[in-house]
Amino acid sequence: MNGKPRRIRKLRKAKVSRALKKKLESIYKGYNKREFVDPDPLLFLYDYPDTRDREIAGLIAACLAYGRVEMIMKSVGRVLDTMGASPFEYLTRSDARKISSDFKGFKYRFAGETHICALINGIRRVVFDYGSLEGCFLAGTDTGETIVPAGLSFLTQSLDPLRQTGHLLADPLKTSACKRSHLYLRWMVREDGVDPGGWKRVAPDQLIIPLDTHMYRIGTILGFTRRKNPDRAAALEVTQGFRKINEKDPVKYDFSLTRFGIRRSLEMDELEKYLRDSDLVRINKEESKEKQ
Repeated sequence: MNGKPRRIRKLRKAKVSRALKKKLESIYKGYNKREFVDPDPLLFLYDYPDTRDREIAGLIAACLAYGRVEMIMKSVGRVLDTMGASPFEYLTRSDARKISSDFKGFKYRFAGETHICALINGIRRVVFDYGSLEGCFLAGTDTGETIVPAGLSFLTQSLDPLRQTGHLLADPLKTSACKRSHLYLRWMVREDGVDPGGWKRVAPDQLIIPLDTHMYRIGTILGFTRRKNPDRAAALEVTQGFRKINEKDPVKYDFSLTRFGIRRSLEMDELEKYLRDSDLVRINKEESKEKQ
């Protein structure tokens, strides 16, 4: 008796999902453009055509991507200017003493010179040991676990085994959504008009949504998560929701959707009104109740 209603709901949900994907694609085509990047630390990555430089610059930019955007841009700019045209070459010719001297007096919110030096020395060590940050990430995926959580945990541990970077590197083993870490992976793995890519051995379908307050709100609007906090579990639920829409690239819509609420000309309420679909939300809630 219960089989027929479930089949009907499944067909209805498939129809609703197609309608939602059409809306998301429309937003992607309209706002996934470089003209909407500024101001965003992603801008720095465009200055590095060599992936060896880009992955280093990207990690530094992502680690400092918290707080007021104007201060983020200033702090990232200071670090990368000090490293010169090629961060990779800077690391190959610098030792711990030079790095300490170059970044003496560095201060950005919770991060001081000890933290930034620990991060840069960690990057230097990883590049020396594994050839690249991507190489280190991949070395951690041999455990048979899901690629991104395993690789990210191994990379973070390799960069900061003694936990000396402070707030700069989130710990993937804790309950945090690790938004900045997943933002970095999005930049380096995806390649389109906004994300420059560079990592060729990690597939976009493995990525996890960089969950911030904006994407968390979107996830709740769409019924992808009912969790009360934007934590790791919520990030996985929201990612799974988008994976049902776009299996091969679940984080595709992240940049374009998060322009709303960040750029003054794009209001979050407008996006909510456009996306909200009572059928989709109701079906998702019904499924959640059935699983309980």
